[in-house]
Amino acid sequence: MISKKITIVLVPEDSAKVTQFRFPRIFLVFFVLVVLTCTVSLIWIIRDYHAVKVQMPKLAMLEKKNEGQKKQLTLLSERINGISEKMDELKNFDNKLKIMANVDEGETQGQFIGVGGSDPGPKLSDESVAENLKELVLVMHQSLDELNEEIVVEKNVKIELYQFLENQKNLLASTPSIWPTKGWLSSRFGYRISPFTGGREFHKGMDISTRLNTPVAAPSDGIVVRVGRNGGFGKMITIQHGYGLVTKYAHLEKILVKKGQTVKRGDKIGLVGNTGRSTGTHLHYEVHLNGVPVNPARYLSGLPKHTPS
Repeated sequence: MISKKITIVLVPEDSAKVTQFRFPRIFLVFFVLVVLTCTVSLIWIIRDYHAVKVQMPKLAMLEKKNEGQKKQLTLLSERINGISEKMDELKNFDNKLKIMANVDEGETQGQFIGVGGSDPGPKLSDESVAENLKELVLVMHQSLDELNEEIVVEKNVKIELYQFLENQKNLLASTPSIWPTKGWLSSRFGYRISPFTGGREFHKGMDISTRLNTPVAAPSDGIVVRVGRNGGFGKMITIQHGYGLVTKYAHLEKILVKKGQTVKRGDKIGLVGNTGRSTGTHLHYEVHLNGVPVNPARYLSGLPKHTPS
């Protein structure tokens, strides 16, 4: 039955010629199948299109939300980079303070402010992360704000410490803490019997007896403010060290510095002599604090051998 053929006759209205098409009956079956397939496919496409069209507003909203989340993450990344730079600066500053304070790196290992350490909590699924991303970003921003405040406070503390150490360093460098020359102490600071009058007098410094032309060194950093002869003191040098400290060196044989010259602790400034009103070769050394003579021994250690005057 399938092998039978079907004839289709086309009869035009304006022509007497009749056209016939003959084809196997199975072709009709194929034709029906093709039409059904196309119909089903078209219905499926229309259904998908309708479903996509329904989802378009939601997709647009998700895309907008995703764009906002990208901006939030970008901003968060920039803030983290900024915090990292501040942490690096603070760490370098901390190392500088350790060097200034002469602190070994191992002694303070782990004392620097750390980042992290909180419990990350259970792992979240992608859906959970997507739903809670806004809240997570907000929490991270708050944590960064708190960390930034801690860094600012810590930096201010270290700045104050640095300024204190710098002042202490300058004060230490300006403190006359070494003996200006080698010798022995022949007369101390305070009241004594004058070798010239035999009466009681106040000795404003200390006398260090030693050989002629023994070098005299600056006991600390300072600026030479006066050189030359000064009456009974003979050849004399005056150095201003800052912080109200001034030192004087009298009875010199030779002056090796000029007025206005900057000197460092240990620099040679003159030679011991016997100029001015003196009974022998020695250095008369004075220390003044805020214009008042004080005992030089309070700044020195290891007093030389004392010979009674």
